[in-house]
Amino acid sequence: MERELTVMAVHAHPDDEVMGTGGMLARYADEGIRTVLVTCTNGEQGDGPGGVKPGEEGHDDDAVARVRLGELRESAAHLGLAEVELLGYRDSGMEGWAGNGHDDAFANVPVEVAAARLAELIRRYRPQVLVTYDERGGYGHPDHIQAHRVAVAAAELTGIPDKLYYMATPLSWMQDMMTFMAESGVEMEDWGDPADFSTPDELITAVLDLSAYAERKIKAMAAHASQGDSAFMLSLPEELQRRMFSGEAFSRQWSKVSAPDHEDDLFAGLR
Repeated sequence: MERELTVMAVHAHPDDEVMGTGGMLARYADEGIRTVLVTCTNGEQGDGPGGVKPGEEGHDDDAVARVRLGELRESAAHLGLAEVELLGYRDSGMEGWAGNGHDDAFANVPVEVAAARLAELIRRYRPQVLVTYDERGGYGHPDHIQAHRVAVAAAELTGIPDKLYYMATPLSWMQDMMTFMAESGVEMEDWGDPADFSTPDELITAVLDLSAYAERKIKAMAAHASQGDSAFMLSLPEELQRRMFSGEAFSRQWSKVSAPDHEDDLFAGLR
C-alpha cells in the first residue's frame, strides 16, 4: 500500500510549533500533505494569569496546562494541522528552575520510555519526513533537548522516516534580525552571542519561503496569548514580524532518498 505523504513535527511545549515549523506545516497542509504535530509536554511551567511564574503566588500548574492546551488547539486550527498528538509529560521548566527536579518532568523520563511512545505514533502515521530540534534543543531548554533525543531514538527504533531534519535559524538571519531591531529602536535584552542559539549558514540544507503563510503564523502565535514571549514577538514592528515569520530553515541529518544538497521542499526526492 502506498504511504500517504506525511510530515511529523516533534515539539516540547504548546506554542513551540509556531516559530520554527508553523509556516512549513501550513504550507504542506495546503498542499494536501498530512501534517502531524506531536507535543511532548502540557506546558505546566508556562506563565499563569498576569505573567505569574512557576513558584510565585497564584501559579497553578494544572490550570496553566489547561489554558495552554486550549491555545494549542486554536493555533493548530490556524495552521490547518491534520493531527495533534499529546504525549502528556510534565513541563520541566527552564534550566535551573525547581521544576527540573520533579520526578515526572519530561527531561527526567528515560529516553527509551518516551521514544517507545513516540515510536507508536510514527508507526501509526508512517511519516516520510520527521522534524525536531537539534542536539542543543535550539537554545538549551531541557525539554527541547529531551524532545531531540526522543525523536531521534524513535526514528532509529522504527526505521520509518525517510528524512530527518532539525529546525534551524541561520546565523546570518539572527545577525540581520538583531541589526534591524537595533536600527529600528527596538529595546532588546542582552541575548549574548547569537552563535549560541543559531546554526552556521553552511549547515543549512533547506530554506522555505513561507511569506504567503506569515499571516497564519502570526495568528497561530497570537493564539498563545497567555505566554509573554509570544506577546513580545507580536509587539514588534510589522516589518520585523514579517521578516521573522516569512521563512524557515532546516538542517537535514539524513535521507534515504536522493535529494539535492540545498532544498526548498522537505519532500524533495519523495514526490
